[in-house]
Amino acid sequence: MSSDSITNSLTWPWAIAIVLGAAIIAGLVVWLVSRRARSQQAGSSFPTIWVANSDYIRDLPAFKSQVRRYRLLQGLGAAFLTLALTATGFLVAKPVQVTVKDPRLANRDIVLCLDVSGSMIGYDRALVDVFGQLAESFAGERIALSVFNSTSRLVFPLTDDYALVREQLEEAYVALDPGVLNNNPELIDNYLYFTAGANADLGDAGSSLIGDGLANCTLQFEDSAAGGAGAGSGDGAGSEAEERSRSIIFATDNDLRGNPVYSLKEAAKLATDRDISLIGLYGAGGGDLSTEQEYRKVFTEAGGMYFYSDDPAMVDSIVADIQSRQAVLHDAAPIITRTNTVGPWFAILVIGLLGFFVVQRRLGE
Repeated sequence: MSSDSITNSLTWPWAIAIVLGAAIIAGLVVWLVSRRARSQQAGSSFPTIWVANSDYIRDLPAFKSQVRRYRLLQGLGAAFLTLALTATGFLVAKPVQVTVKDPRLANRDIVLCLDVSGSMIGYDRALVDVFGQLAESFAGERIALSVFNSTSRLVFPLTDDYALVREQLEEAYVALDPGVLNNNPELIDNYLYFTAGANADLGDAGSSLIGDGLANCTLQFEDSAAGGAGAGSGDGAGSEAEERSRSIIFATDNDLRGNPVYSLKEAAKLATDRDISLIGLYGAGGGDLSTEQEYRKVFTEAGGMYFYSDDPAMVDSIVADIQSRQAVLHDAAPIITRTNTVGPWFAILVIGLLGFFVVQRRLGE
């Protein structure tokens, strides 16, 4: 589901052949010049002086050891020089990292909707983990997070800033600590800070309004995306918004406490009327059977998916379902970004040169 393609390439790959070819030519020139110098020296007025009875020197262990050491240093010097020349060739060829982003794939909107009422505290952390796994599986999709109890609080609106998404989900994980139920003051403060706006005192209206939480999540999409009302403005922006697929991943135990404006069934119809797909997560393994059955029935009758929060196949199934809801691709050109990169080649060049000079110094000794 990735919308980015990252590749490494060379701007001028032929430069490597030029650098290595120039090095080979230079090496041949040096060899020819030195060979000519030796020939001239042999034919000069200073003939070679041979020392009698010196053949035994070649058989001395110390002499053989010095010769082996000399040849080894010569080989190392050649290897380091070749390494440095190769690195120089790649640097001259100008390595770049090319990132191609296809905006046509980023046309899905997903609202994560989490019940943070008292009956859900023991399950919220597991559900936040699920949300985190889903976010890691998305690329290009816009994600929003809304939490609700008696009222709703939008933690962050639809965004493809995944660094922000991870940060806010980590904050949610810390705040939704089951230790809140043990009246730990610090944990309670964290919980109240994170859920501020979702726990308003509505008096007789109630304290855990499931349908209103879902209805509020349907309103987190752009007005132009509403299937009937608010859509059809006729302009390009409205048409593009209609092409975006929209999903709500709704996590609750359906433990209703109060008199909501929307029942769960009415809220589900509101979502389906706006062409929003529903995915229900049941968070309370030991909850009331009748409320769980009602929750399942409402979502399945609305054409949605339904999972228990500990279902191991849940994440893959949700990702596959959202991916299958690919809307019509927008006619947009890919965004190509080129970034100059040195990579390991500069370090290889430095190592090669240092190694070559060290070896040459040893040879000179």
